[in-house]
Amino acid sequence: MTTSEKQRQQQAELHKKLWAMANDLRGQMDAYEFKDYILGLIFYRYLSEKVEYRAGELLKEDNITFAHAWENEEYKEDLADYLVNELGYVIEPQYLFSNLVSEIEKGAKGNFDVELLQNGVKAIESSTQGTESQEDFRNLFDDMDLTSSKLGRTVEARSKLIAKVIVSISEIPFLQDDVEIDVLGDAYEYMISQFAANAGKKAGEFYTPQQVSKILAKIVTAGKTEIRSVYDGTCGSGSLLLRVGKEAKVYKYYGQEKVSTTYNLARMNMLLHDIDYQRFDIRNDDTLEEPQHIDERFEAIVANPPYSAKWSADDKFKDDERFSAYSKLAPKSKADFAFVQHYIHQLDDDGTFAVVLPHGVLFRGAGEGAIRKYLIEEKNYLDAVIGLPPNIFYGTSIPTCILVFKKCRINDANVVFIDASTEFEKGKNQNHLSDDHVDKILLTYLNREAIDKYSYAATLEEIAENDYNLNIPRYVDTFEEEEPIDLDAVAARLKELDDEIAEIDVELQKYFDKLGV
Repeated sequence: MTTSEKQRQQQAELHKKLWAMANDLRGQMDAYEFKDYILGLIFYRYLSEKVEYRAGELLKEDNITFAHAWENEEYKEDLADYLVNELGYVIEPQYLFSNLVSEIEKGAKGNFDVELLQNGVKAIESSTQGTESQEDFRNLFDDMDLTSSKLGRTVEARSKLIAKVIVSISEIPFLQDDVEIDVLGDAYEYMISQFAANAGKKAGEFYTPQQVSKILAKIVTAGKTEIRSVYDGTCGSGSLLLRVGKEAKVYKYYGQEKVSTTYNLARMNMLLHDIDYQRFDIRNDDTLEEPQHIDERFEAIVANPPYSAKWSADDKFKDDERFSAYSKLAPKSKADFAFVQHYIHQLDDDGTFAVVLPHGVLFRGAGEGAIRKYLIEEKNYLDAVIGLPPNIFYGTSIPTCILVFKKCRINDANVVFIDASTEFEKGKNQNHLSDDHVDKILLTYLNREAIDKYSYAATLEEIAENDYNLNIPRYVDTFEEEEPIDLDAVAARLKELDDEIAEIDVELQKYFDKLGV
């Protein structure tokens, strides 16, 4: 068995275990709620084991355990300071995940008190007070409400249920057969994707399917091995940002997320993927109304903003440097181009910006048409338009596309149009892009080649002739001529059917004669 086959097998086993855990909570609450507990406890285990391992390394020469060192005031103070400076937080020995498991096993799951875990969660945040990491850990576990009656009406009932999940999480292996997988990171992404698939929009709105993430990440990192900074102003769970980190070395990750729950998920996701708190800056606020990184310029920007969301379109934005040059604001009912304008403002001169949007942005008129024209005619920032297959996003089946923008384009005489809408693997709930489909999209974009019924590099003059309407069929001819009808063959088949009907009539008449009808 190859290394990749072993990895896939381990992932499949992990996914099976995770779904079994979800079933323990099913019936207690809705799917989009119990993800908070499973993911929160996975994250707690991760933080705990990181502290336990690092403390063990620091105390190895002194031949003293973490628990004993914590009882010694001199050791405790130095150890706490060191761990907080390095990791951003500390967890006391009594609250370590391994200690929770021991308590559960000691009491045969009956004597474990969920309040011990609750105190541990509070202690993590307390340990960061007044430090550089304070903002990164503030309210991080808010969505894992351990006092909720949905876990049980009594402390005993809540303790029993949480104990069961803790034991299950403790059984997840980190290393098997010398093949290491990103167990916690993979678990995290799997749970998000499953809850998105099973809970519809409530979960899906913060998750971008992996293959779409891969396309965006590969586009913004094309030709680069290192990226100074990557930004996503509607970052959801942070999966898009992290995907960029798989394609190139990223020195700092920036993000903003309006919804507090998903803002917490994004910070957890960063830490779960070993992104130190010093290397990410994720804020919780409305990106259009209250941008938090307005003075920054980013080398790479990826985004999957909420489709056709409402925004204020207030007159004050006419003087906002993000929008003032365009003469028009995006309509109140559709903020798609407002997000595009915001991101372009934040894009560095040598940067690339790739965004997923609904198809309507390609052809809608009024203010959107004026913004589209300005971006192409005046600025020449648009580099590519990629039509995606239907029904590949959780919670929505509307057709989507990827727009790619660059401020300094090498191929500035044309725009590549790719119609990838018909090439996909059909699934039960969602359609999927295979690796081959992804590779074809990327190669076509990078080579800017014309492929019959798939892609075309349109000149700026052609786009102007189409009044800056970017609807893909205007540039990529996907029309399939129907084969001419063979009338002789049709007549022959009709004759065959007449003969068959006549034979059936004869047999029926014989049957009725027998019955004397």
